[in-house]
Amino acid sequence: MSKLVHARLPPLPTIRDIIRLYKLRAMRDLSQNFLLETKITDRIVAAAGKIKDGEVCEVGPGPGSITRSIIRKSPARIVVIEKDKRFEAPLEMLSEASPCPLDIIYGDVMNFKMDKMFSEDRKREWSEKPPDIHLIGNLPFNVATHLIIRWLNSIAERTNAWRYGRVQMTLTFQKEVAERMVAAIGSPQRCRLSVMCQNWCHVKHSFTIPG
Repeated sequence: MSKLVHARLPPLPTIRDIIRLYKLRAMRDLSQNFLLETKITDRIVAAAGKIKDGEVCEVGPGPGSITRSIIRKSPARIVVIEKDKRFEAPLEMLSEASPCPLDIIYGDVMNFKMDKMFSEDRKREWSEKPPDIHLIGNLPFNVATHLIIRWLNSIAERTNAWRYGRVQMTLTFQKEVAERMVAAIGSPQRCRLSVMCQNWCHVKHSFTIPG
C-alpha cells in the first residue's frame, strides 16, 4: 500500500515565537485575528479538499500559520497576498524554508486581479470539474463580506480567478456572517447575502472555530 508523503518544513520558530520576536499584534482597526493552533489551521486546509500538486492562493496569511498547514499538503505552488508589511520578515523566512515555491505579493486583495496568477494549463471549462486551484484565507472581518460580494460578481462574469473555471474557496467569516451565507429559505437569518452566495456557489459551513 502506498503512503502519501507530505512536505516537511525545516525547524522554524512557532507562530507564537514569531509574534513575540517581531512584536506583532492583531490590529483592531484592521479586524485582524491570528490563528495559533495547528490543529485549527490543519482543519481549515483539510476543508479545502485535495490540494496536493495544485496551486493555492492564500489571502491574508499574516504571520503564516495557515500557510504552514498548506505547505504540509504539498501543493505545486503557493501564492500569498498580504496587505500588512509588518508580516514581511516572517513570510520571507517561510518562503525560503518552503519545499514548494511560495510567492509573496504585498497588496490589497480587494483590488487585486488574479486573472493571470495561475498556470494556463489548469484552466477548465465552466461545465467541467473545478480546476486544481484553491483560494484559502482567514479573512479580516472588516473586509470579508465586501470581498465575497466582489468575488461573487467575478464568478458571475467568469473573470478574475474564475477565468480558470469554477475555482473553489475555503474562507473564514464571522460566525453570524457564515450563518447568513448558508441560511435556508424561510430561515430568520435569510437575507440578500444568502441569496447571492447560494445563487452563484454551493455554500457549505464546514465548522465553527472556537473563540
